Amino acid sequence: MNDTAEIGILNLMLGSAILIVPLMVFLYYRIRLVKDLFISVFRMILQLFLVALYLELIFDMDNPWINSLWVLIMIIVGAGTAVSRININWRLFLVPFMLAGLLSMVIINTFFLGVVIRLDYFFDARYFIPISGMVLGNSINHNIVGLTAYFEGLSDRRELYYFILTNSGSRKQAIRPYIQDALVKGLNPLLATMSVIGLISLPGMMTGQILGGSSPVTAIKYQVMIMIAIFAGCTLILIMSILYSNFFVFDDYDNIRPLRQKDRLVNRKKYGTGPSG
Repeated sequence: MNDTAEIGILNLMLGSAILIVPLMVFLYYRIRLVKDLFISVFRMILQLFLVALYLELIFDMDNPWINSLWVLIMIIVGAGTAVSRININWRLFLVPFMLAGLLSMVIINTFFLGVVIRLDYFFDARYFIPISGMVLGNSINHNIVGLTAYFEGLSDRRELYYFILTNSGSRKQAIRPYIQDALVKGLNPLLATMSVIGLISLPGMMTGQILGGSSPVTAIKYQVMIMIAIFAGCTLILIMSILYSNFFVFDDYDNIRPLRQKDRLVNRKKYGTGPSG
């Protein structure tokens, strides 16, 4: 296989010129995304070049503690992003989300790096960091969608929860419909993506490996593995986030605590004060 063709700075700038197309669309229809477009592109370029510098250093050092710290930082950032996007109390739910991500990554990396690939050096930065990053990166969006469905369901459809709880006497049974809804909404888009890989789209990892000189067969094997790892990781992180969060969602009497700001306002109107938690 030939070496990957180098993209020079001038060619990179030339490639960026295609952004004129969406820019013209925004200007013509007076869509206020021009500033956001420039900011997003600038941040993307800056962040990716900084990451490239960091990864060069990390790959050269290839220290298990530093590699683990890098993955831990990714887990913390992912958990913080989920908490902020779902708009819930970060003091209560940041740690459960972090624990869900950490435990899921331990399971995924142990299985795929230790059992499937069988690395001689488990914390090899070339495998440990990219695979962890791909699983965590993909899990963020699906986790946000699933957890949003779960928390909004409990907030907006409390009557169903209390109806099932009263008739079954089991909180596990009462929250089952909400967990089912969260898993379906969170994972359905990923299932749709998996079902059309190779027909509609060529995934980034596979394309990158082919451009890097790997044979298509090798690239496909890795792509199959990483997609399965991503789906398993997304499922684990989502269900564990829900289960760990339940310690703060319900009080000692299985009542649903106010999860969002508007829930607290409703409780103040009803009872004159907001319940604790």
